[in-house]
Amino acid sequence: MMHDVMEAELSWGMQWEVCVCVCVCVCVCVCVVLFSELMEGFHGNLVTVSPLPGCLGDTQFCFRFRQGSNRKSSLGCFLETADRDAPLCLKRDQGHYYGYVYFRQVRDKSLKRGYFQKSLVLISRLPYVTFFHSLLKILAPEYFEKQEPCLEAACNDIDRWPTPHPGRILTLPIMGVVIKVRIPTCYDKPGTSQLVQSAQSDSLVSIVLPTIHEVDLFRCFYPVFFHIQMLWELVLLGEALVVMAPSPAESSDTVLALVSCISPLRYCSDFRPYFTIHDSEFKEYTTRTQAPPSVILGVTNPFFAKTLQHWPHIIRIGDMKQAGEMAKQMKVKKLKNLKTLDSKPGVYSAYKPYLNKDEDIIKQLQKGVQQKRPSAAQNAILRRYFLELTQSFIIPLERYVASLMPLQKSISPWKSPPQLRPFVQQDFMKTLEKAGPQLTSRLKGDWIGLYRHFLKSSNFDGWFRNRRREMTQKLEALHLEALCEEDLQQRIQKHTEVEAVDLVLKLKDKLSQAEREQLPVRPGTLAKLQAHIEAVILALPEDLQGILHKPSTP
Repeated sequence: MMHDVMEAELSWGMQWEVCVCVCVCVCVCVCVVLFSELMEGFHGNLVTVSPLPGCLGDTQFCFRFRQGSNRKSSLGCFLETADRDAPLCLKRDQGHYYGYVYFRQVRDKSLKRGYFQKSLVLISRLPYVTFFHSLLKILAPEYFEKQEPCLEAACNDIDRWPTPHPGRILTLPIMGVVIKVRIPTCYDKPGTSQLVQSAQSDSLVSIVLPTIHEVDLFRCFYPVFFHIQMLWELVLLGEALVVMAPSPAESSDTVLALVSCISPLRYCSDFRPYFTIHDSEFKEYTTRTQAPPSVILGVTNPFFAKTLQHWPHIIRIGDMKQAGEMAKQMKVKKLKNLKTLDSKPGVYSAYKPYLNKDEDIIKQLQKGVQQKRPSAAQNAILRRYFLELTQSFIIPLERYVASLMPLQKSISPWKSPPQLRPFVQQDFMKTLEKAGPQLTSRLKGDWIGLYRHFLKSSNFDGWFRNRRREMTQKLEALHLEALCEEDLQQRIQKHTEVEAVDLVLKLKDKLSQAEREQLPVRPGTLAKLQAHIEAVILALPEDLQGILHKPSTP
């Protein structure tokens, strides 16, 4: 697999300006001999998808791979706009791409292998899993029948789409079908859908997607749902985790379900929904010379049962049962019992959970199976359970971090913005006695131990970096607003021309920073600051006015 599709971004960007914002490239892969593939045609750069033994018919899955080193995306401006109001889980990962695959394998005696095998792959930076799978369901069958002209027509359709800004409801025509979607925002209430169907406005809509990124948690966790709480802890703590599944679809869906089970917290370590021996990180992730990295791998190749048996936590997924079939309760197995990929389904780990097992959610889901409750309802119950559990865990951290913010009265327009106070683990732990998760969660157990472990994880590091950036920007915004309330013309009367020029330059820097970082200032603040700058400039001699009115060089 080639991990650099930058040329695709550049070449596509010249032909399809909007299309490349949604999808970096489209690749078509054909298996011509055993375990090798040839790129039959592509719109974008080269990507290799391994043949999939045992997957007869049509299969959909996704994979994720690193961007090449020393490369920058040509989509920076668009991606920053799309990121601005997006939830954390939907913000782009600057170092990775997603590959969405539609694979077809059918018997064909005229071919040497006896099978026709072809994949249509969409490469994108956007983690819109449900959306891209739905898009491929429309594109791939048409392509397999009509070949190359079909892809160009699809790219032209996509190029006429509006850019996918968070909060917008989009109506997207593609190949004679109309898809209606809404890109979530960070302001949405977690666990809710803002997409409302209207019979009148949706008369021309073929497909309405209630979500663009969520997978069916209940279906994915059903084979191991007696251990969902332990799995939540493992993901929360960024533990090294392997999912061994019988197919790429079940592998990728399960990994994506694991990553999303701690939402709205963002999973900040690496994860590979479908990992193969062809991935460039194969040696890095399978070496025994060091501890396994903080990563979730989804695999199907039996080779990994031996290669990754030293990993601390392994989930073995069998064929996903229908919702009406009752899963058997199984204890967590010791890792020494895992010999091959043919081992029985279950969780293999020596991990001891910090929290006591929540029997209520297990009974609720079991009852739903017995009563043939719809799968969508079971999924909603499980998603709400994970959401409430994660929120109960995060709220004490949010409350403590908010206390690190300086008081607004300490902000002076003529001094640099005050700094955030440091995060002190011991001080945070003291707050848990009276304001811990026990206020919102009925679960008992070693919450203190769970927090201590979490504070050492990449998930905490990523969460705190994001919160610190948000709070620092808030301080900058408050400082800017304080400046705008000052009478600058009166102030410069008491200063020399050199000091007045210095003030103008600093105010211009402030304005540029506010626009570049989209600081959360009150409406009208930036216009007011611009007016202040103009007023100060006009109070200076004409020669200085001409110099200061010139646009600054980057």
